[in-house]
Amino acid sequence: MPRPRQNLPAVHARPDAAHARATGGVGGVRPDGDGGTVAGETAAAARPVTLGRPAAAGRRTSCFAMRAMAGLLLAALALAFSGCANLTRLARLYKRESRPGQTKVRADVVEVKAQVIGAHFVVEARGDKRGPWRFLIDTGSSVTLVSEEFYKANAMRDTRLSTSSVGVRSAGGRVAYLQSGNVREIHLGNAGGARFLNVPVLLYDCGELSAHLGVKIDGVLGFPLFRDTVFTLDYPRGRMTISPARREPPAQGRLIPFNNDQRTPIIPVRLGDETFAVLVDSGSDAPLMLNPVGLHPRFAVEPRPGATVGTLTGDRCQTVGRLDGTLGLGGHRFEQPLADLTDQLSAIGGKILRHFRVTFMPARNQVLFHRDSDAPVTMGPLRSPGLSFSKTPAYWRVLGVVPGSPAEARGVRRGDLVSRINGEPVSRWSLQRFDAQVRHAGEITFTFVRGSDETPVIIPVFDLVP
Repeated sequence: MPRPRQNLPAVHARPDAAHARATGGVGGVRPDGDGGTVAGETAAAARPVTLGRPAAAGRRTSCFAMRAMAGLLLAALALAFSGCANLTRLARLYKRESRPGQTKVRADVVEVKAQVIGAHFVVEARGDKRGPWRFLIDTGSSVTLVSEEFYKANAMRDTRLSTSSVGVRSAGGRVAYLQSGNVREIHLGNAGGARFLNVPVLLYDCGELSAHLGVKIDGVLGFPLFRDTVFTLDYPRGRMTISPARREPPAQGRLIPFNNDQRTPIIPVRLGDETFAVLVDSGSDAPLMLNPVGLHPRFAVEPRPGATVGTLTGDRCQTVGRLDGTLGLGGHRFEQPLADLTDQLSAIGGKILRHFRVTFMPARNQVLFHRDSDAPVTMGPLRSPGLSFSKTPAYWRVLGVVPGSPAEARGVRRGDLVSRINGEPVSRWSLQRFDAQVRHAGEITFTFVRGSDETPVIIPVFDLVP
């Protein structure tokens, strides 16, 4: 996730139980060694529970305690040196999750039009004359965010936006505010499809997110929207399916139980001989966001300053490196994965999820990961031009410069404006195209606007993390 920066607030749930535990299995399920189980074996049904707030960063092996973390978490997306995006979470004060008043799934399997942009999962919703609408799926979010345009077209009759705004507190203590309301319906899939009625939402300006992804985005769909379904994000095939909650899970894949009773997708993973908890976060296109507290990670490439990540209330500089060891995810293995260090709950994002067909079963407190191959996954170098950007259609503003990078040596500074890339207007550079250029090119020519002049500067692309 670093890249031309972008604000994507997605409120992330964190379990609030002070002693949530992960033992590698649930009920009669046989653990497979990495906290997962082989699909098709019998699992005890999850008992009904009340939803709480998620737990804090993971600690140690087999039976590990989660410290309480107050509040739900808000994410902010950033586009930076690699052209992809990362998330910085903010604790929020709003306590109601975006669970719909009613969920109607009209078929055993509803297919939803979808596409994977970078490592973000974007779906298309049916609409009236103003549709279709596009939403980013964020399983790390406890609320649903919608644009003002979508809200006006779909607001509940005889209801108004809340007169008071929702406070969102950042890690630094600063607060941003979003208005809350209810929309009458979010409709995914075909004419029968999956319909989510009377959905609590927060209003958010999706303009920067749309500019970042290169398509118009109308909101972010949080995990609670799908609580009464079984839903699958098939990254390799770029499709989503939704089924009634009673539907049996697919026969293939590795089942991993949630490590908490709040039906929040936080699961145990292994790094070497240590087990810790991660949030399954499709709203992030990072690989592993790692909180090292209580762990003993070794690094093949020591962490170094990376992209500047923008949030609702400020910016932070990432610290990225390559772990020396194997990340175990339900029997699947990632050799020497890239890691972005964080002081929030550890998470796995789109750069890991994109290798899987991921099926979430909230009613069973389980998630299933399936790959066509059991071979270990290796991650290539993290390439970078050394710059982070805030994007608009007309120009990209430099948000940060990686210390010691060729860009810094060429005098690029925070606040500089870029109008062209390799001679073409920035409006022609989609997320996928820029990301591909960073991965494969030896250098990129950025044209900077300085006064009334445009000055091309050739900047080498380098391996930020080999």
